[in-house]
Amino acid sequence: MAQWTSAVGSAQLARLLTSQQARPAGGGTRRPPAYRALADGIRLLVLEGRVPVAARLPAERELAVALSVSRTTVAAAYEALRGEGFLESRRGAGSWTAVPAGNPLPARGLEPLPPEAVGSMIDLGCAALPAPEPWLTRAVQGALEELPPYAHTHGDYPAGLPALRAALAERYTARGVPTMPEQIMVTTGAMGAIDAICHLFAGRGERIAVESPSYANILQLMREAGARLVPVAMAEGLRGWDLDRWRQVLRDAAPRLAYVVADFHNPTGALADEDQRRGLVDAARSAGTVLVVDETMSELRLDDLTMPRPACAFDPAGATVITVGSASKAFWAGMRIGWVRAAPDVIRSLVAARAYADLGTPVLEQLAVNWLLTTAGWQEAVDLRRAQARDNRDALVAAVRRELPGWEFDVPRGGLTLWVRTGGLSGSRLAEVGERVGVRVPSGPRFGVDGAFEGYVRLPFTVGGAVADEAAVRLAAAARLVETGAGGAVQGSYPFVA
Repeated sequence: MAQWTSAVGSAQLARLLTSQQARPAGGGTRRPPAYRALADGIRLLVLEGRVPVAARLPAERELAVALSVSRTTVAAAYEALRGEGFLESRRGAGSWTAVPAGNPLPARGLEPLPPEAVGSMIDLGCAALPAPEPWLTRAVQGALEELPPYAHTHGDYPAGLPALRAALAERYTARGVPTMPEQIMVTTGAMGAIDAICHLFAGRGERIAVESPSYANILQLMREAGARLVPVAMAEGLRGWDLDRWRQVLRDAAPRLAYVVADFHNPTGALADEDQRRGLVDAARSAGTVLVVDETMSELRLDDLTMPRPACAFDPAGATVITVGSASKAFWAGMRIGWVRAAPDVIRSLVAARAYADLGTPVLEQLAVNWLLTTAGWQEAVDLRRAQARDNRDALVAAVRRELPGWEFDVPRGGLTLWVRTGGLSGSRLAEVGERVGVRVPSGPRFGVDGAFEGYVRLPFTVGGAVADEAAVRLAAAARLVETGAGGAVQGSYPFVA
């Protein structure tokens, strides 16, 4: 990586390093030299994503004062990290975090499991549930009844069917954010929406600030679009965004776009509160950054709680916030219907650009979603989805706690994912070995920028009951193989130090 894109202050880094002291140390009991302990601590923070990749570290003298150690200790630690590939330096530019060269992100984990593997493999890679019947069938039947008038047209609706745009606008208005149909564009899933936004606002080489960790498929989409990703570490546990870090990144890196998941964040499950939403919108407005808020998980409240207002409530005209929604998580991944809410001029620009992309979203699927939204079908289906995800979450949490007591996680109150710290084991190795023992799980680095989060895996709420029990048993078997070294090395992986 050529240069740093964010910075970590000496006081902040000292706090992060101090927080590690309460955690169990791996390996033997011999106390390492001070410089080695400091290097290991910084490396672990990078691997966990608590310090982003490409973050400028404090100067040696500054960090030495903050940690009450000698400058020689810090210099030796930095030199060790450079030798291991976790730090890069350039005269006049300072030193910034990195990961060793030649270590690509793991290639497996989030793609759908091939049909021929069903039955022999428990798939924890894809966070998607089966369709909530009978509502899929009823929605398609309702769509077929509404189809004949549209069949007499050309069938191309670049902005979406007027009826569906009106229904979606009405839903935002009911949530306390007055919205006109002209502020809505229907897309082919949330991925299609974000792809269109990135092409409109962030050309090749533009900076996009992203949560760290973040949704793996969106990160890959942005990489392939040529964006320069600027990671912003999440707050600890389920506390959501760290606004101080966001303000600093928006001010210093001046990204063109910022992408966030406010509701039951994927993968951590964190729920941003209203103060965080207001604060981030204000910071983005001040920095001139367009804030893209992904609401894909917003319907999946699994516990009894009052949801915060949507982020666009703090920017009702849509000048700063672009909201993306989808039917894929709340209803069914096979229903490839997404949408964008933004200012009318932004919607017009997105629609105009669409002429060179996919022209429009399938009419029949739009009619099916419109049928759901304008009847009791959507709420009935979402209630069914919540109940299923809640049962699966509780079963998976109990099974993992029983079979893998050393793994750490916070139980989210909604969403579809559990973000798990694996007790010092390499998530990449667990993913590799897991497939050999019959469980497919995505490793943590898939959700970070440039290989962070090696000590994590993501577990979705897609299995329950006896299958959740068996999944945890297989994960425990994979963990034992990795721990003993019997699982073999992962191609291109780097050693993980707990």
